[in-house]
Amino acid sequence: MNIPTKIRRVAAASVTGAMALLLTGCLLSPGTFTSQLDLRKNGAFAYSYQGEIHLLALSELAELDDAAENAADGFVEQPCYDDSFEERECTEEELAQQKSDWEEQAEERKREREREAEMTRAMLGGIDPADPEAAREFAERLERQAGWESVEYKGDGLFEVNFRIAGSLDHDFLFPTIERLPMMNFFVLVAKRDGGTVRVDAPGFAPQSTGNPFRGMMAGMAGALPGEGSGAEDMPSVPKLEGTFRIVTDGEILANNTDEGPADTPAGLALEWNVNERSTAAPTALIKLTE
Repeated sequence: MNIPTKIRRVAAASVTGAMALLLTGCLLSPGTFTSQLDLRKNGAFAYSYQGEIHLLALSELAELDDAAENAADGFVEQPCYDDSFEERECTEEELAQQKSDWEEQAEERKREREREAEMTRAMLGGIDPADPEAAREFAERLERQAGWESVEYKGDGLFEVNFRIAGSLDHDFLFPTIERLPMMNFFVLVAKRDGGTVRVDAPGFAPQSTGNPFRGMMAGMAGALPGEGSGAEDMPSVPKLEGTFRIVTDGEILANNTDEGPADTPAGLALEWNVNERSTAAPTALIKLTE
């Protein structure tokens, strides 16, 4: 196997592995948004999120994976060598044997692609990302759940949503949660602790220190693929992270990582984070609600 062919095969494996990683850990990403969490001493809470949510454009990733498969598995003539290990032109018989060996592996390549497609559908709760109706089906699934007041598909994996929910904080709260997507990542976690305190973490509201994790990974995969049209400009796009996360409470703020600390408002103490792609730390706070 020559070096360019080996690179193409490694690139194809990298794309497939990265797809699996994204599907199991980083499926959703916020875009432009405003979000607020209200926490009361009596245990009442309210949470809202208005703005963009990006569902990683799996159909585009599938196309990228197919391109990698074609680059890796398309028949490529291998070099032939003489007795002195000098490269020479292959004979017709040698080329025919190379192509025959490649064709014998076609069935296994087909089965592998089918396994990957089935895995993708399973991780999306049965939705086929290659189906043109997949986005509509996903939006309808969300709107059936409590809190999702509106879900509008904007194209390229981007949804404009309006989410509001209120209740009693007698259990942990996660946003978002989507039925039949058990391995999806979340934006906000409100964890109820013993002693009347709650910890709020919002890992979805800060990129990695190197920028948007999706964009970085996509660019890396692009660089691994040889040939024209394989640059980062061809990668699935993700929205720019730009938003505000706010916590308002009548409880006691024990810790937080805002720049300016709590501010007095008519509704209680308020913490506010301005979130963008330059942010280096996810919002977090520890709040005591009861004695």
